[in-house]
Amino acid sequence: MIRPELIQAAQRWRELLVGMALAALGLWAAFGSGGILALLGYGMAALGAGLALAGVQRGRFRQGTGEGPGIVRVTEGQISYMGPLNGGAVARDLITALHFDPRSYPPVWIFFHNDGAPLHIPVTAQGADQLFDLFEQLPGLDMQRVLALRADPGNASVRLWAQNSVPRLG
Repeated sequence: MIRPELIQAAQRWRELLVGMALAALGLWAAFGSGGILALLGYGMAALGAGLALAGVQRGRFRQGTGEGPGIVRVTEGQISYMGPLNGGAVARDLITALHFDPRSYPPVWIFFHNDGAPLHIPVTAQGADQLFDLFEQLPGLDMQRVLALRADPGNASVRLWAQNSVPRLG
């Protein structure tokens, strides 16, 4: 029987684990053969390394997801949240701003949009890890800043992104 903590860790870091395995298999093929197989092995190793790097970001984003209140679904650019006390839905194209508020328990992502009240989604809601792909589609959103806030939330609400805003440099 596999311990539940180990299963949770493997699920959180699944892309990293697959990427590392693919890179190792590629290097084994590259060093254990010659010619075209070696070239394919190097390509597989590079692909695995890229997947592993993306897996590190996704794993950092996923911390604690699935343990909090509510369920998140992202389907074809539509975010839906069904919580015990509230819920709602918003299309990705209608989002005007994204905030992170660590003062709430658990901390929440706040999606502002033109269709009504802001949508508050706990970072720990089941399926909240699906928001990673949506965040990557917001032009100018600094994913490293998002990941840094997940690691150290601070104690103040932060605007992460606003429609038609120019990213600040430095």
